[in-house]
This record gives sequence, C-alpha cells and structure tokens, in this order.
Amino acid sequence: MNVIHVKNLTKRFEFYRKKEGLWNTIKALFYRQKLYAEAVSDISFDIKEGEIVGFLGPNGAGKTTTLKMLSGILYSTSGEISVLGFTPQERKTEFKKQFGIVMGQKSQLNRSTTPMDNFLLFKEFGEVPDEQFNLIFNELVDLLGVRGFLDVQVKKLSLGQHMKCELIAALLHNPKVLFLDEPTIGLDVIAQKNIRDFIKKYNKLRKTTIMLTSHYMDDIKELCNRVIVINQGKVMYDGSFAKLVATYATDKVIKVSMNEVVKKAILDTYGKVEDYQEYSALIRVPRADVKNVAVRLMSSDLPLEDVLIEEMPIDDVIRVMFEDTKKSPQE
Repeated sequence: MNVIHVKNLTKRFEFYRKKEGLWNTIKALFYRQKLYAEAVSDISFDIKEGEIVGFLGPNGAGKTTTLKMLSGILYSTSGEISVLGFTPQERKTEFKKQFGIVMGQKSQLNRSTTPMDNFLLFKEFGEVPDEQFNLIFNELVDLLGVRGFLDVQVKKLSLGQHMKCELIAALLHNPKVLFLDEPTIGLDVIAQKNIRDFIKKYNKLRKTTIMLTSHYMDDIKELCNRVIVINQGKVMYDGSFAKLVATYATDKVIKVSMNEVVKKAILDTYGKVEDYQEYSALIRVPRADVKNVAVRLMSSDLPLEDVLIEEMPIDDVIRVMFEDTKKSPQE
C-alpha cells in the first residue's frame, strides 16, 4: 500500500530584484521586478508502508522543500500530494497526529528547559493519552539510552544527545510516517552510528514509513534499499541504492593520516590525490583497484598513522550522474 503519493509536484517561489543605490530603492517602492524560482519541478514518486527511502541531492536540490510540502509546512504550487490519504496543506489535526519530522539543522526543543519538560509539552500538543505516552516514552528512552540526562537543560547536552531527544519528541505520538532531514549532520562517527542503529530498530519494531535526507553515504548504505535522487528540483533516479552505487560510484576514497610530512608526488603514485595536507590526504581510487592500493599503502615505508576506505561522497556521485546523461539505471 502506498503511504506517500506524489504526482507532478512543483514548488515555485517568488522573489524580487532591486539594483543598488538610494534612487533605485525609492523606485522599488513603486515598482519591483518580480521573478520566480522553481525549487521543485514536476516530481513524482510513491512510497510504500514500512519503507525507508533515501531522498538525496546536493544543497539546493529541493529536498527540504519537498519534505516541508509533504508535512504541510509549505503549500505546493501545483501537483498532487497524498500522505496517509490526507492532503498535507489542509493541515488537518488528524493528519498532524500521524507524522513526525526532525530537521537536523533546526531544533524543535526549548533549549532553556530539560528534555523531560519538552517531552511533557509535546505530549500535550499531540493529545497523547497518559498510558500511551508512558509506554512509548519508556520504549524510546531505553532504545536511545537517554535516561541519564532527562533532567539536564537541552542547551547543556552534546549534539548527539540533543539529536536523540529530537527523535523522541518526534515519535512520542507514535506517527506512521517520519520525515528525517539530515538527522546525523555534525555528529561524530559514534553518534551517527547510534542514530542509524536506532532508526533501523525503530523501523523494524513499528513498521514506520521513513523518508530520510542525508549527505553521508553511510547513512544511506545502512538504512535504505531504495533512493530517490533529485537535482535542480527534478527526479534523476528512483531505484535501488546498490544499483546507484554500481552505476555511478565507480571510485572509492582512501583517507590516509601520517606521522610525518609526505610529498604529494609520492601519494600521486597511488591514485588521484584530491585533498592534500601535510599530515593527511584523500586519494580517489577506482573501485576495482581499492584493495590492491590499500595493500600497497600498508606495506610501504610511508609513515602512516591510519588508513580508512570510504565510499564517494553523495554529492560527487550525483555530479557523476548529472554529467553522464547517457546512462539510465531507472527501474
């Protein structure tokens, strides 16, 4: 069953342009040139119940705008949207009780109070019965391991602790759909993994339909079998993550840290050096050669401190996709 249905969705923003100077400012009081920019342009997709779908694209692609339209925060300019059978922009109370949203760059918590005070406030906002609240609250607190700082002011929490509390606030009313916009942004590697593990467990436990945006390849790799990629407001790809990687992520990145300065020319013999510092570098290597190159590095006389192998950044994968218009892995 399709929980989310989007057809020919477009969002156009109005803006005005004014030349510099006092006289042009006065003229603008009487006449302003109205212009339009399409943040989202004629996109269509469906998401089934229980899916975790990665919604990917570079900054400015239209990801956050789409999530805001799906949640009713923004009105669409044209097209059809249905979430759980509701039209989001009508903002019906019953619809609001059935979705949650977390925006990694915008907190919904009051920083001057404690997480517990925030949760009780969200309980009242969502009209969650006491028995249901206690059951879900304790379940979430145990899954995320936050019981030790429920009475600490939000502004005193670490970024990882803060994000865990954001997730609890969004899930206290047991939503059927969850929109996650960059939930791991700015977190360290351990905190990112904790958030990913929770999302995976919660989806398995509650069968919640999740739409996730992220710039981190590991988030998508661990959570999403399916991805939708948009660029410049248009859908470029809708299909399996594995096929996306196989088609466009033709390289991997080897991150090396060193105890001593190594000349860039030496590192160039191992692959394409994309970021060179005195004690670290990023080396891009064809996927098929990455194991052999890693073995060569580890067995060399270079003063290596650490070697990490990572997937290409999502933005680079999308750039390759955009440039290679002849390939079409659409499913």
